[in-house]
Amino acid sequence: MEKQLKVTLESSVNGTTQRQRGTVSALGLHKRGSSHVLPDGPEIRGMLRVVQHMVKVEELHSQRKELSQHENR
Repeated sequence: MEKQLKVTLESSVNGTTQRQRGTVSALGLHKRGSSHVLPDGPEIRGMLRVVQHMVKVEELHSQRKELSQHENR
């Protein structure tokens, strides 16, 4: 089971530093209220730490069903 994070931009990027605006953009967020599902990993967690006061993070547990060769036919 692969963990994923749903990240939602809760506040505007107005008045933030260039680093924070770049991080928000790299996370795939564009305007207030936009969301993006990302894989959980240390790189993403580090980016979220930079903008933790601006985003809401929810952990999702994707349950991908692995199909055997017989089910694919």
